Amino acid sequence: MNLLLEIKNLHVSYSGVNALRGLSLHVGEGEIVTIIGANGAGKSTLLNAISAIVPIQSGEILYQGQLLPKKPFHVVGKGIVQVPEGRQVFANLTVIENLKIGAYLRKEKENISKDLDYVFSVFPYLEERKDQIAGSLSGGQQQMLAISRGLMSSPRVMLLDEPSLGLAPMLVNDIFGVIRKINDGGNGTTILLVEQNARKALAVANRAYVLETGEIIREGKGIELLNDPAVQEAYLGVKRTKNSS
Repeated sequence: MNLLLEIKNLHVSYSGVNALRGLSLHVGEGEIVTIIGANGAGKSTLLNAISAIVPIQSGEILYQGQLLPKKPFHVVGKGIVQVPEGRQVFANLTVIENLKIGAYLRKEKENISKDLDYVFSVFPYLEERKDQIAGSLSGGQQQMLAISRGLMSSPRVMLLDEPSLGLAPMLVNDIFGVIRKINDGGNGTTILLVEQNARKALAVANRAYVLETGEIIREGKGIELLNDPAVQEAYLGVKRTKNSS
């Protein structure tokens, strides 16, 4: 497996809290890797550290074997883009203006046009609403726009932070269908996914890590953790029952 992203012994502290404590993980090219854990476990902090939004105290974040830059726009320039929790579209701009902002670091106009066509093939209703103000879209449509804006940067690695948060169950299914499509289609975008919906996240993942109070406590194939009784009880709402004799 060709490793794209390696995190070694990462420590992140802020406001007097040790958010990440010696965390190590890796993401291979073409994989979907999921991080699950309770609120406050450090999941979003991990993505923000990779994106250089929060400083690291110690440890290494390597991309293709080299240390990642210390500034967010340089990280994006390397091919790593984060779709943040809460959508965070530019509400006063149109759909097409939001998408063009996603490509702001790119120079090759022909490929940008091809990626826009790809985005519209994945999300045809965004093309129908390309001149609509983003703030007037539904929550699900804004989430799709946020993902599309990330795709317009032509990432090799996409960091998805709680993409299904606050969405209706039917839209949650759509989101995970899109995640599969992004990973399968085109160049096969590598995805590091942070998600509260552990069942859906593990089902879609090649591999997964369980994060607890800033530390990795479990790792394995997505399907293995999905069927792990301890994970089921802690994160999937499955109650253990004693075997009758």
